[in-house]
Amino acid sequence: MREYEVRQINNLFNFNLNILVKQSKEEGFRFVERLVNDYKNGTNTFNNWGEAIFGVFNEKGEMVAIGGLNKDPYSNKQYIGRLRRFYVSKEYRRKGIGRLLLKRIIDEAKKYYKILVLHTDTKQADNFYTSFGFSKENLYQNTTHYVELEN
Repeated sequence: MREYEVRQINNLFNFNLNILVKQSKEEGFRFVERLVNDYKNGTNTFNNWGEAIFGVFNEKGEMVAIGGLNKDPYSNKQYIGRLRRFYVSKEYRRKGIGRLLLKRIIDEAKKYYKILVLHTDTKQADNFYTSFGFSKENLYQNTTHYVELEN
């Protein structure tokens, strides 16, 4: 995976997300567009304690995947983090990019949280997350999957 690099993003405005937004909308997903809009209006900038956003960049320096980590906004428990706005460009799927990004986010989450939750509604994503050790249960509000993190 030498040709791909995962980097923490400190300012989303430094990157052009138009291609990821366009592709995701064409697939019927609005969450990348929502990521950009929430970032612009300050609703979610991934800059609070235990929060971060990461991009995967190809050899040309283009962002081909994105994903974020927040404290779970649906829980008042400080030890629950939420995987947010996780998207891999269609042409880069099934090449290990998603696994690379998810591993980096989980490593970050382990510094702050005991549990990482997420919500998805696609079979492909369900298979991806369960293959990574997530359990498919809605034990936590507005979630479909969770994993217990070990430090």
